[in-house]
Amino acid sequence: MEKKLKIIIGVLSAVILVLAGVLIAQLSKKTEVKEVVQELTVDKEDLTNQIAQLQQDYASLSSTNDTINTQLQIEREKVAELIEKVKKTEANNASQLRKYEKELGTLRSIMRGYIKQIDSLNQMNIALKEEVTEAKKQVQETTAKNEAQAKKIEEQSKKIDEGSTIRGRGLSIVALNRRGKSMDRSSRAEQFKVSLSLVENAIAATGPMTIYIRIKDPDGVLMTDGGQQVFSCNGEQMIYSASREVDYQGQELDVSIYFTPGAELAKGTYTAEAYTEKGKIGTAEVHLK
Repeated sequence: MEKKLKIIIGVLSAVILVLAGVLIAQLSKKTEVKEVVQELTVDKEDLTNQIAQLQQDYASLSSTNDTINTQLQIEREKVAELIEKVKKTEANNASQLRKYEKELGTLRSIMRGYIKQIDSLNQMNIALKEEVTEAKKQVQETTAKNEAQAKKIEEQSKKIDEGSTIRGRGLSIVALNRRGKSMDRSSRAEQFKVSLSLVENAIAATGPMTIYIRIKDPDGVLMTDGGQQVFSCNGEQMIYSASREVDYQGQELDVSIYFTPGAELAKGTYTAEAYTEKGKIGTAEVHLK
């Protein structure tokens, strides 16, 4: 009897050991499954955070190139779609999460490519701005030099014009009688003689030129022979009393011009002015009794 009891106790102990082993194995398996589920949940959260960070990185990118901006917008939409996909996927769907992880890597690679393109464009823009700035500086310097040169040329031209102007000296006016002799009585004067010398000028234009005389009576009225004889002086139209064409060759030249009023002269002071087309070259007076 005692022997049978020992056998029964032995069998029961063995059964208990087997059952305990099975229980421990089940508990261990449940623990492993729980850990796997927790691990997958962590992976999903991490993946979601990484995609969210990528979304921020894409949002910070911008370019002056419209084509690149359009492409960036397309990639931003892809990132937004990927976030939604991950949110809707169960944490234990490891294969699908791995697929989305690969998509994340692709989107990152694409972003790095755009970063390089944008950086390259920025560098080109900086270089271009520097070139434009330098070009503007050179243009300004050139313009300043040209303006200074133009001003210098203008001043030199002005000096040359002034220096090349034919000038007169020794202008005089006398009244002549019928025999051509000088006199100071108005009752016997029939003609005026205006004399002057054109000054020597080596840089003045040579060749034919006309000297114009304007004679005014004691009342300041311009005297003419009855016609309206007009000449241009520095763009201004002026009436003259008499004129004479001479051949000026740069050497001093004496010139005499005669004017016959055609009417009896009054007593008083008569004024004579001599002109070329460039301006006045002398003034003189004569008083008749």
